[in-house]
Amino acid sequence: MTTKSFLSRLQQSTRALLVSAVVILSGVSSLTYSPVSYGHQIKAAITTVLFNQRTQNIEVMHRFNLHDAEHAVKALFDKHADIMGDVATQQAFADYVAKHFAILNSNAQPLELAKVGFELEGKHFWVYQETAEPPVLEGLKIRHDALRDLWPDQVNTLNVEGKGDIKTLTFSDSVNLLEVSFSNNHH
Repeated sequence: MTTKSFLSRLQQSTRALLVSAVVILSGVSSLTYSPVSYGHQIKAAITTVLFNQRTQNIEVMHRFNLHDAEHAVKALFDKHADIMGDVATQQAFADYVAKHFAILNSNAQPLELAKVGFELEGKHFWVYQETAEPPVLEGLKIRHDALRDLWPDQVNTLNVEGKGDIKTLTFSDSVNLLEVSFSNNHH
């Protein structure tokens, strides 16, 4: 081995050692300080209000983080409530969601929402509702208070789909009722 090749390998080894040290040190620093790991979990739910052209129904799909639903049923119903293993608790939570959600037409007349069902899916708890789409609908007023009585920082985001562009509403802070309007060329 020549002196030149030896020096070249030594430089490569030194670089590799330095890279390894940087990787190890960055891993150690992420173990000692991670704002995401120990921060406050955001309380949030997503709801989709879908105008289904095939069925002529307005379909509502609420998605809650299962972790939040678990804590909620213990606070709302009973400290031993089990949303993962007890169908009665699941039904009670679905009923609670239905009670805290309303769709009104632009004249503030409520649309009667039927309870379609609920399900556990992975890390989420889903609640389903629907109603027939009125023949004339200029817009909607929507109330979405689910879990906001428990947690003031709860954010419920709602997407309206199937009536033109997707419209997003965000229920946070003291917002209780939000409105969307539809142009006449989308029915």
